[in-house]
Amino acid sequence: MSKRILAFDFGASSGRAMLATYENGKIDMQEIHRFSNDPVYVGDTMHWDILRLWFEIKQGIIKALQLGPVDAIGIDTWGVDFALLDQRGELLGNPIHYRDSRTDGMADEVANIISYHELYTRTGTQTLRFNTIYQLYYLAKYRPDWLERTDKMLFIPDYFAYLLTGEMRGEMTIASTSGFFDPYQKTWDTELLEKLGIPTRILPTLIRPGDVYGTLTPRLCEELGCQPIPVIAACTHDTASAVVAAPASEDEFVYISCGTWSLFGTELKEPCITPESEAVQYTNEGGWDGTIRFLKNIIGLWLIQESRRQWMKEGATVSYADLEREALACEPFKCFIDCDAPEFEIAGDLPGRVREFCRVTGQYVPQTRGEIMRCIYDSLAMKYRTNFEKLSVISKKEFRHIHMLGGGIKDTLLCRLTADATGAKVLAGPVEATVMGNIAVCLISLGELADIKEAREAIANSQTLAVYQPTNTEAWSEAYETYRQYIGKTGRV
Repeated sequence: MSKRILAFDFGASSGRAMLATYENGKIDMQEIHRFSNDPVYVGDTMHWDILRLWFEIKQGIIKALQLGPVDAIGIDTWGVDFALLDQRGELLGNPIHYRDSRTDGMADEVANIISYHELYTRTGTQTLRFNTIYQLYYLAKYRPDWLERTDKMLFIPDYFAYLLTGEMRGEMTIASTSGFFDPYQKTWDTELLEKLGIPTRILPTLIRPGDVYGTLTPRLCEELGCQPIPVIAACTHDTASAVVAAPASEDEFVYISCGTWSLFGTELKEPCITPESEAVQYTNEGGWDGTIRFLKNIIGLWLIQESRRQWMKEGATVSYADLEREALACEPFKCFIDCDAPEFEIAGDLPGRVREFCRVTGQYVPQTRGEIMRCIYDSLAMKYRTNFEKLSVISKKEFRHIHMLGGGIKDTLLCRLTADATGAKVLAGPVEATVMGNIAVCLISLGELADIKEAREAIANSQTLAVYQPTNTEAWSEAYETYRQYIGKTGRV
């Protein structure tokens, strides 16, 4: 009888529990529980509602057990955020959301102690204001009492695994998002934390993806009415799981994991930390079996999600499909934004910021909802082109096509424009990339799949990929020069 895997996949706005089996070379899965993941403001601080999410995990286990026995549990979540636990293993407070403003200016403050160059050459990590190292430095400088009371810091999937098993461990792919992980030695760079006055005693022991955290605690087994179930350290960072699920038959490939963020990169055997990679801020994060996810974090569908949220606040009733149709009806290439400009990262009136960016850079200012959406779509596709070209130069590899993964590929317009902008064939799928990668690692750990090659073959057999061939590339190349001209005014091209 095939093994049954219960995979929990947490995104920035929702989570779900998926029950999967592997038979006849295919992974079959069904969604058994879905729930929202809503940040909560308390005063000026933005938190994750972590205990609500823990409740939802238990609900997912209960629903899975109603359908039969479960052989293993795997969890993946977003990166960088963490829980702080005291000496009794109790939570010191709700984990704070990476979009919270407390880390504004922290990168510059850290750079006064450890230069941007030193930090990059040691960790190969892209500078993002919400990286864990900046969150911890904020605590060390402005809330030292929190760290004094902290016995262990656990990243979000590691914290959920602790609640399930009672074991405090740190899985390497999620640890590699911290900004103080040594990608060569695959361990913590404790010297960096010591320089910043951050206690290294709070760091958990590291384990590799595919290792087992432990089994469900006796108390939890009694509560849920089940036998001890092993909790496997899948690639617990959601992007690492998504890359596992890239149905690539070749060793060298480009992927875009499409969601709130677009993670644009390739898979390497060793870190790539060079002056060229530093200049364009490509990051080196851990992947399956010691590989490196060499990638760039790009603000992705957040631009569309937050724009829709603003229009809904203003009283419009508009779906994502409506926005896609309105964008398609508008003339392309009239204006562009830099998707990674700081003003686009925070919540609020994003359509107004798009107009202001265009005004300040001397472009046509979009007037309608459709024109704003077309500006966003064109700009995302151009950002992908920029990174496609830079990735080829830095890695010294020639890539012929792009694997687009994740829920964002439901947006067929974005997939089509990506092919047109980059001139590369786009293979879109699977939609459920993060959870399929999670499941695949659990199946490898249990011996159901031999290795990553067999896992990717099973994933390819389980999905139908959509193929987008580039068209109208000459027009896109001409428009790309205009894009570079305007975005160059921001100093980011």
